[in-house]
Amino acid sequence: MSRSRNPSFVPLAGGLLLILVVLFFLTHRSIEPMPAPIETTVSDADSTTTLTAPDAPAANDENLARAANVAALSEKLSTRLNHPSVRAHEAVLIFKNADGYGRFLTRAAQSGVIVAGRIDALNILRVRIRAYDTFAAELLARAADYGGVSANLFVQMPPVPEERVASRQIAVGNNLLATLGIPAGTDTSAWGRGVTIAVLDGGALPDPTLGARLRYLDIGLGYAGTGKTGLHGTAVASLAAGSGLDAPGVAPAASILSIRIFDTDDKSDIFTVTQGIVTAVDAGAQIINLSLGGYSTSEAINRAISYAQAKGVVIVAAAGNDGAGRLHWPAADPRVISVGSTDATGRQASFSNSGAQLHLTAPGIGIQAASLNNERTLFSGTSASAPIVSGALAALMSQSPGLTAVQAVEILQTHADDGGAAGTDANYGYGTLNLGWALARNDRSRVDVAVSSHHYNPETASLEVVVQNRSQHEVRAGTLSVTLNKQTPVAYVLGNLGAGQSTTLSLPIDAATAAAPISMTTLLGTPDDMIDAVPANNIRASLLDLSGR
Repeated sequence: MSRSRNPSFVPLAGGLLLILVVLFFLTHRSIEPMPAPIETTVSDADSTTTLTAPDAPAANDENLARAANVAALSEKLSTRLNHPSVRAHEAVLIFKNADGYGRFLTRAAQSGVIVAGRIDALNILRVRIRAYDTFAAELLARAADYGGVSANLFVQMPPVPEERVASRQIAVGNNLLATLGIPAGTDTSAWGRGVTIAVLDGGALPDPTLGARLRYLDIGLGYAGTGKTGLHGTAVASLAAGSGLDAPGVAPAASILSIRIFDTDDKSDIFTVTQGIVTAVDAGAQIINLSLGGYSTSEAINRAISYAQAKGVVIVAAAGNDGAGRLHWPAADPRVISVGSTDATGRQASFSNSGAQLHLTAPGIGIQAASLNNERTLFSGTSASAPIVSGALAALMSQSPGLTAVQAVEILQTHADDGGAAGTDANYGYGTLNLGWALARNDRSRVDVAVSSHHYNPETASLEVVVQNRSQHEVRAGTLSVTLNKQTPVAYVLGNLGAGQSTTLSLPIDAATAAAPISMTTLLGTPDDMIDAVPANNIRASLLDLSGR
């Protein structure tokens, strides 16, 4: 459980209406399963200061009031901008428009700061404070120019507690493509060609599975990372676009644009993440992968997401690994494609965050990926799931000329395996990634009816079996045989199912049966004249408990 504090600046003396709410984080314990490095996290607080011009004091008190306001604000800034959770003596200045931004640049040297970074497209500056009194006077005098001011919060990678993975969840290993519904022997060598995926991470290391398709942009932190950050960035890139048999990605012909946003201390910050997004957009990336996040956002990040969206660029972000009922930001932003994790059977990972904004889930437990020194590792977490979706978008775009990234998102969402309860839900979003179905969406001769999920519904005290038609036309679903706790199977007749439709069979259970884990095996029998393209998904076996997870 993350712990955080949300301190705010109180109204200052003299009727000042200036309120500063500075984004902080204290101690976090974000969780990702071994053996992978994990999601980056930011703070649990509101990030952006709102600036309002102060009330005019009486004429005879004007100088005294101004001095008092400046002194009070200077003291608070000095305290807040030296908190351990932020880059010391730094602030992120967000201007309402280009005019205010330009005016500040002409007087920056007289404003008590040094400009350490700028994002002209968003009217955002990173500054280092040299004189707090002078800086405070600037903020008070020019409040109308500012859209917000925040501390430059650290973004960092927490440790990896391996106990987060439930023992009965199944690792993917080196079977990623099969887990995504890709038939054995499929030629994927051209998937992703012509598409650029930007990976904002620890800096991917050169590796045979990425080859010459890996290129870099330096935004001030160099290129390839080292240690934990380098491993994380390399694994993420390989899952999106690896081409080697020992580290296959989803789009092995895609270009990877690696933008390192973590420094040698394994830390990043709000400004650098924002700068990375804008840089990726300007460099022509169609997809941006963010295997990072935390429980707060900022106006700077908000502007960066808007900038990407306006250019038709899709941002894919990890949902978080705390097993929490809310998503990390930026995944929680509805404009971002948020991704949770499942195991090899499509069951939600025990660590994967849930939330109403969740878009998709994808494999995220024990996936073979590239590591340091051309070695291979088993990589886990929503950090792994996000680049798999990024790669799937690239693969879909390359196989459908003219398809945009935004259109590809819609296709993946409408051709996802229905996980958990039927329909969209907080644990699976639209469902679990099924790239095979998405690629075969125009084949009207293809038939695939699947036992999509086993689910316990505590509200009705019943077990639910979800059967999904993954065909492009209506089908006769046939019969469903259900075996509970190895007892005699019971057969149920199912009705017709429309294209993409799911139906739910509910089986009430009594309290005595519900007191212990329940084994369930279901077998879908299709009509004799129907050839199922994926017969393996006609059978499903689960061990269910009252948590429904």
